[in-house]
Amino acid sequence: MLNFGPFKSLSTKEFQQKREEGFPVIDVRRADEWEEYGIIEGSHMITFFDEMGQYDIDKFFEAFTKIVVDKEQPFILVCAHANRTKTIGELLGLKYKYKNVYELDGGINWGWIDKGLVTIK
Repeated sequence: MLNFGPFKSLSTKEFQQKREEGFPVIDVRRADEWEEYGIIEGSHMITFFDEMGQYDIDKFFEAFTKIVVDKEQPFILVCAHANRTKTIGELLGLKYKYKNVYELDGGINWGWIDKGLVTIK
C-alpha cells in the first residue's frame, strides 16, 4: 500500500481484500468508459469529471453521500489509470476531510483488466 497523504493506493490484491471486507468501490469514470471496459462487479458508478474535464461537486456528493455516509467510512476510488482518482482522493482528503480514502493502483485498466480479472457490462 502506497500512502499519498490524503489517500492510499492499493495493489490489486489489497484492493480485493478491502472489497471483501465491505469497502464500497466508487467508479468515477464516465458512462462511455463503463460501457467500453465494463465495471468491477459491485462498484457504484458515480461520474466525477465530464468529457471536458469539468465537474459538479454538488451533483457528485448527492450520489456519493448515499454510499459513504460519514467522513470516517473507508471507500475505494477507481478510474481508468489512477490519474483521476489521485486528484479526487486529494480533494476528498484535504478539502473535504475524508479520513479513509483509497484508490486502486493503476486503475481498472492497469490494476484490474491487465491482471486478467473480469469486468461486467
